[in-house]
Amino acid sequence: MTDLSINLNKIGLIRNSREGNYPDVLEHAKICIENGADGITIHPRPDQRHIRPNDVRQLAKLIRPNTEIELNVEGNPFAKAEQGYPGFMELVEETKPDQCTLVPDSNDQLTSDHGFDIKSYANDLAPIISRLKNLDVRVSLFMDPDIEQIKLAAELGIDRIELYTGPYAAAWGSESLEPIFLCHQRAASLCKSLDIGVNAGHDLSLKNLHRFASIENLLEVSIGHAFIVDSISMGMASAVKAYKKLLNQG
Repeated sequence: MTDLSINLNKIGLIRNSREGNYPDVLEHAKICIENGADGITIHPRPDQRHIRPNDVRQLAKLIRPNTEIELNVEGNPFAKAEQGYPGFMELVEETKPDQCTLVPDSNDQLTSDHGFDIKSYANDLAPIISRLKNLDVRVSLFMDPDIEQIKLAAELGIDRIELYTGPYAAAWGSESLEPIFLCHQRAASLCKSLDIGVNAGHDLSLKNLHRFASIENLLEVSIGHAFIVDSISMGMASAVKAYKKLLNQG
């Protein structure tokens, strides 16, 4: 069965629009966990637009004693220290999440919108991956469903990839959906042959998740934006259960 990791970035974004700690990221993580989420995903960016370093620390403290729930911290491994931000790798070393998803985003991106180009970044990523493995942190790379790129990623000794599903979600209901879906399916099949686990995320929703969840070797999906929107209309506890139900059917 595919695990459901809830991305709580948007809770942090709403909180940061006012002074204080409302809504509380930690309390909403507890609601997700109590209602069946398998993990929590957060993306602490240097500009702290949503998740802040202290959120990562608090969530690590909450989740670490519970061996059935995982914390996935994602972000750009090359992000350096800035005012109030210790640097991405420094924060990961401090909090030691279960999984670290490396994402090639920049401060001026609205959201993550492409996978790593391993041809360009292999030499830079290799020592970072080694550093994470020494911490006993599972390593995942945010990737497009590009066969050649995935083969190169496998040579770095990663544990998983996270397939970028933005184009799949954007194509939902159109004639271009099928070739995009098949591309992801082939990428997942290749990963299985390379002994790499497959995660997926970006714009997956109650509308399009069931089809994607039929892909073999899909270990985890990370869902945030659509989940928070659904939580507004149906309540967070009900939204977690709705997504889990779809994954169970998949």
